[in-house]
Amino acid sequence: MGWKKEEFGTLENGAQADKYTLTNQNGLSASFTNLGGIWLSMMAPDKKGKLEDVVLGRASVKDCLTLSGHLGEIVGRNANRIGHAAFTLNGITYGLTINSSGRDNLHSGLDYYRCRLWDTKVEDTKKGTKITFSLFSPDGDQGYPGNANIDVSYTLTEDNQVQLDYHMTSDADTIANFTNHAYFNLAGHDSGSVENQKIWIDADYFTVTDKELIPTGELVSVKGTPMDFTQMKPIGQDIHADYEPLVFGKGYDHNWVLNHPAGELALSVKAVDESSGRMVEVYTDLPGVQLYTGNVLDGAGKDGVEYGFRHGFCLETQHHPDAINKPQFPSPVLKAGEEYHTTTIYRFTVI
Repeated sequence: MGWKKEEFGTLENGAQADKYTLTNQNGLSASFTNLGGIWLSMMAPDKKGKLEDVVLGRASVKDCLTLSGHLGEIVGRNANRIGHAAFTLNGITYGLTINSSGRDNLHSGLDYYRCRLWDTKVEDTKKGTKITFSLFSPDGDQGYPGNANIDVSYTLTEDNQVQLDYHMTSDADTIANFTNHAYFNLAGHDSGSVENQKIWIDADYFTVTDKELIPTGELVSVKGTPMDFTQMKPIGQDIHADYEPLVFGKGYDHNWVLNHPAGELALSVKAVDESSGRMVEVYTDLPGVQLYTGNVLDGAGKDGVEYGFRHGFCLETQHHPDAINKPQFPSPVLKAGEEYHTTTIYRFTVI
């Protein structure tokens, strides 16, 4: 186990971004940058022990800042969408930037956390090497109330897990709903389409949306629909079905309502590439997960690779989209003086 630091690139203001690579005793390694706390790479073994990078990533600071897709980013204060780019909290209405569908807010943009250098700390723990990225987000940042102190850590454990711990406190009631936007391709980041890779999701319902992908507030059973992943199946098996949610999303870009009890850290998703034998298991204590199948993915990636349509999939653990405007959903509100703390684990293994 151990880690190394190297220069990743330079921002327009002359500040340097660094790349940190953590390695465990089994030879697995994961790389991150203090630019946005972005997860840059993940070297994971196949059933023969061959390591491949299974996380899609950009090759430079410029590409991280300018190309779309949110590859590997820490997304906050609110992940996913807020309808009509506004919400009301304690009787006060807050407006956010419109950056989706001409009316909505997506991933708290356009002033994304990926555009900022985060403070960084690396330490060895009993579980493994841990890197923590910290950011102060002032009152009014991105349109949200409250001065917020944010810590997001990644721990590469000796049993081949990447554990993400999110912490936030605020001096005013606000929204806290973080995720990581990593794209996985278990055959290797440069191997093309993921439609043959298989997924299981422990969810009997999903949050159906309007055509702009804002939840209506209704939970719809997955049974008998292309949204049913309660039995493991290839991503591509039903993705081309003439089913309104898939038409709206141009494929899978939806939130599943996880079955585990509220707040319990539980195995919620499995994804498998049978050709290599690689599998990732996702454990989370959050109520939802967004499966996004890279339906508009493009742009230059690492190693000279050009990413394209459905070359990766995201498993974004989260509060349900637009939860702040849907009182029937679990609340994403963090009360002043209280602590937001949530954990998501990606465990890399083989079948």
